[in-house]
Amino acid sequence: MIAGASTGIPAKHSPNQNHLLAALPTPDYERMLSHLELVRMQLGQMLYEPDKKQHHVYFPTTSIVSLHYVTESGVSAETAGVGNEGMVGVALIMGGDSTSSSAVVQTAGHGYRVEARIIKEDFARGGFAQGLLLRYIQALMTQMGQAAACNRLHTVEERLCRWLLLTLDRCVSTELVMTQELVASILGVRRDGISEAAGNLQRAGFINYRRGHISVTSRAGLEAGACECYGVVKREMDRLLADVEQLRESASAVSFDVAASKPTRG
Repeated sequence: MIAGASTGIPAKHSPNQNHLLAALPTPDYERMLSHLELVRMQLGQMLYEPDKKQHHVYFPTTSIVSLHYVTESGVSAETAGVGNEGMVGVALIMGGDSTSSSAVVQTAGHGYRVEARIIKEDFARGGFAQGLLLRYIQALMTQMGQAAACNRLHTVEERLCRWLLLTLDRCVSTELVMTQELVASILGVRRDGISEAAGNLQRAGFINYRRGHISVTSRAGLEAGACECYGVVKREMDRLLADVEQLRESASAVSFDVAASKPTRG
């Protein structure tokens, strides 16, 4: 299903739900629109496998994707998460067709995907879109570097609080559908470590946990229990979103001037 003006995509789905797509100037947005494919992203779905050729980039809207590094023994840990603030598949615009990491859907929802050829051509064209994606890559690199330090220096409970808060920041709900196995894989720890940490948070009154579901009852409690890595990543993400919004407003002003104040898109 292509996300064009007459494709019949339900009104609740819009490329503008992704902050990067929303920030594109009208000409760039309209050029990209005909290449966007709305896709359902299922919990646990593998978007990329290590060292396998990537054919698409993904712009999540209501889903969240976890980027993992997987060892030869099969053990993995999250290096970054991507929600509606970003894009999955930056290797394609950085000159590679594959990566040593994998991309797994951690929160089911929707997103839009674009063929690799299209995004490469758009990036090579330079200008606004290229600068926007480079700005996002900087924020992603900050998140990856912080994750490496966090996994080495902080407790499982602190890391679980950090991950829950980052997930909440990308969701509209305080209830997460998530198995212990997937959380353990994301944090790079054993399942019993997640069970113990989740039990501690539940006894503290911060979350309610039942099989496959985590409901946050005290965000303030999670913030108190999280390591400083959450604040570092959040500030970088907030800065990115603020920059994106400013860029969008500037682009919209130019579009209105060129079109004699005629709105260009919803």
